[in-house]
Amino acid sequence: MRTLLLAGTALLTLVGTAIPAAAQVSDNVIRIGVMNDRSGIYADLAGEGSAIAARMAAEEFGNKVAGAAVEIVVADHQNKADIAASKAREWVDTGGVDVIADVPNSAAALAVQGITKDKKRIFLMSGPGATALSGAQCSPYGFHWTYDNYAMAAGTGRALYEQGKKKWFFVTADYAFGQSLEEETTKMVKSLGGTIAGAVRHPLGTADFSSFLLQAQGSGADVIGLANAGGDTINAVKQAAEFGITQSGQSLAGLLLFISDVNALGLQSAQGLMLTTGFYWDMDDQTREWSKKFEAKAGKKPTMVQAGVYSAVKHYLKSVEAAKTDEADKVSAKMREMPVEDMFAKKGKIAANGRMFHDMYLVQVKTPAESKAPWDYYKVVKTIPAETAFLDPKQSGCALVK
Repeated sequence: MRTLLLAGTALLTLVGTAIPAAAQVSDNVIRIGVMNDRSGIYADLAGEGSAIAARMAAEEFGNKVAGAAVEIVVADHQNKADIAASKAREWVDTGGVDVIADVPNSAAALAVQGITKDKKRIFLMSGPGATALSGAQCSPYGFHWTYDNYAMAAGTGRALYEQGKKKWFFVTADYAFGQSLEEETTKMVKSLGGTIAGAVRHPLGTADFSSFLLQAQGSGADVIGLANAGGDTINAVKQAAEFGITQSGQSLAGLLLFISDVNALGLQSAQGLMLTTGFYWDMDDQTREWSKKFEAKAGKKPTMVQAGVYSAVKHYLKSVEAAKTDEADKVSAKMREMPVEDMFAKKGKIAANGRMFHDMYLVQVKTPAESKAPWDYYKVVKTIPAETAFLDPKQSGCALVK
């Protein structure tokens, strides 16, 4: 990586053996590439909003850190791992990109994790949920920031079990993220003494959930767990309402539900849903102030993914400033050394496996009558302490944990 030396004026020293010659840049710039779904089912929860959040973090530093300009670039991975991998290689080898951020879609994120590990580039993951990213496929340069599938299972799965809902059936997106979310929730339910009635897999971007929901309805399960996200969750919840699933006594659990999904569904359809989140705009004065600035730029309140992008990029830039270099090993060490303290996380801490530990929140979607203003959607049921919300790094399977 490039090393930024401060001696009166900033000098940029290129270490030729650290990266291929094609990756060297003549200008003194730290480039952060925000990669996500900008046009498909995850565009609303990440998309341009994540880029806006990254720019907001850079703007707080005056778009300059340790003598280097900070530039945000963007790309659409179209929810395809091969496109994500190709863009990551292009960014690193010829685009002078130092950091890749966001990357919702766990298959895409796992592909990018491998490349950034090999190329020694920092990877700030806000969008993906697969626990393998800070587990068996962890990286010294990979930081899993906002949530993961273990946290979703530990929050929502445990809460429903405690309500006496012990028998589950899963409607699962058939790729790495959905499979991981189903697996983590299954382990949580079984560890508590619950049972699994069955599961059905659906392709990413499914429009018609009728056959999947009919199987779930006929299973006799107390809970139908939706192990999907974004547009898939929205479609499934809407069609479940048409089938009268909740009216017949079964509970619907959106295992990864975002405020953008609730906004798309409307409170009439989403009311009563329990979910786990890492961020809510209306938590305190600090979250409200930042979210107001975000809304002025984006036209909507932020999702936890977008808030997480801001937090991760800000912490990275603070670490570059403290280390006086953007050399990946030194910045990674500084990121783990420094606490994460911002509107997203209070006393956050990065573990050896790259998992950022912070409190999570169990919330319930308000009824239309309870909501007093636009985006007033959640009731916070309880705070889930960081050490409870996330898996102990020693149990993660990450080789970096000693």
